[in-house]
Amino acid sequence: MKRSLLITCLGLAALLAGCERPPVQSTQNGYRGTGMVQVQNPRTEAKKLAAETPPPELPPSTPADGQPLAKDIYQNVQVLGDLPVGEFTRHMLAITAWVAPEQGCTYCHGDNLADDSKYQKVVARRMLQMNRTINAGWKTHVADTGVTCYTCHRGKPVPDKVWFTAPTPKMNRVGPGFGDDAGQNRADPSIALASLPYDPFTPFLLNAEPIRAQGTTALPTGNRASTKQAEWTYSLMNHMSEGLGVNCTFCHNTQSFQSWQGPPQRATAWHGIRMARTLNTDYLVPLTASFPAHRLGPTGDVAKVNCATCHQGVNKPLRGLAMAKDFAGLTGPAPAATAAVEVPAAGVTPVAAAAPSGVKAVLLFGVSASALPAAQSSKLAPVIAALKAQPAAKAVVSGYHSATGTLAANQELSKKRAFAVRDALAAAGIAADRIQLEKPQQTEANAAGEDTAARRVEVSVR
Repeated sequence: MKRSLLITCLGLAALLAGCERPPVQSTQNGYRGTGMVQVQNPRTEAKKLAAETPPPELPPSTPADGQPLAKDIYQNVQVLGDLPVGEFTRHMLAITAWVAPEQGCTYCHGDNLADDSKYQKVVARRMLQMNRTINAGWKTHVADTGVTCYTCHRGKPVPDKVWFTAPTPKMNRVGPGFGDDAGQNRADPSIALASLPYDPFTPFLLNAEPIRAQGTTALPTGNRASTKQAEWTYSLMNHMSEGLGVNCTFCHNTQSFQSWQGPPQRATAWHGIRMARTLNTDYLVPLTASFPAHRLGPTGDVAKVNCATCHQGVNKPLRGLAMAKDFAGLTGPAPAATAAVEVPAAGVTPVAAAAPSGVKAVLLFGVSASALPAAQSSKLAPVIAALKAQPAAKAVVSGYHSATGTLAANQELSKKRAFAVRDALAAAGIAADRIQLEKPQQTEANAAGEDTAARRVEVSVR
């Protein structure tokens, strides 16, 4: 009898171990009786608050009157050159403290500050442009609070909360012969340890798959969304809930989750999803070729952002601390100007110079390889220089392949090679609308079989 009672008590203790220990706090955010309430654990909230450490404050810069601009003092300042030199120095000190406080300036710079040989500097430049785009073009999500490098990095060179595309399929945990795991049942922390699909980010925050799974009628009339699609959607919702430290009613109306008549946060989240997708596709993915292999994911992709990258468990990053207002270089110019280094003054029509002629680069690739070799990427320097000198010029990229293998596979390979070169140009600050991809072609020189010269991408300035 005593043994049975002991086993029962141990079983109850094990069962209760998976529950939150009271007390918990609840905050009503809707009509009584509707379940519109936020539930928080004060102990968990205390830990989050302790982790939300603001960065060290920097003194304001000296008055800008009479100071030269940074671009007139330093070489190769492509983003913050419009700042007075004192404010530019202050921005650099702040960015170092935000991103690499232990490594210091040498994390991005060598002895020659103008040199771009370190990939960290190339990436940092593009991240500054991304920061400006968020603050100037996504106020529907960040409002006037804005973001800085510290919002994501929190004093670390690589933000804690990033994601890579999950390799699939994975073997079922039961063992060989039981199939793959169908992309779910992995209890990943990013989706609140649920058995739902563990990578909702690739379809929704990289690709633009439809997110809404609910129909507008009691019966599934006209709604062709499958149960599997609903699982992917709920997986993303779990991530957002976990990433912001809130439950579903923070954004949704309990009477009808698909209705927009509810908390205003849902519209803010809608813009946030599209902002994250834009940052991944326009800024991070094009930088893939700039990173060394050890900084890429298991499938060779670059680290990308999701909701947790900035929020890190709270609904307002850093509890709503407004840092961007103190750093003018991170709040502008407008998004349309962030891709270009030099912007003409308002009301001034730039005079088109003669188009550069004879500027061309030929980049060679390995057998069956689509990654741009580091030794070949340096050949893009004259092309990049010509494009920056002539804003009206465009880069025309053509991919080629050898005769070995099937035509369909080779054409796909040459297209991927062209994409790699396109991404390298974008990482160097060339706007996407200035890069044209021509249809993959097969050269006559490779008719006899494998030919090194055939595995190439040609880039010309027109």
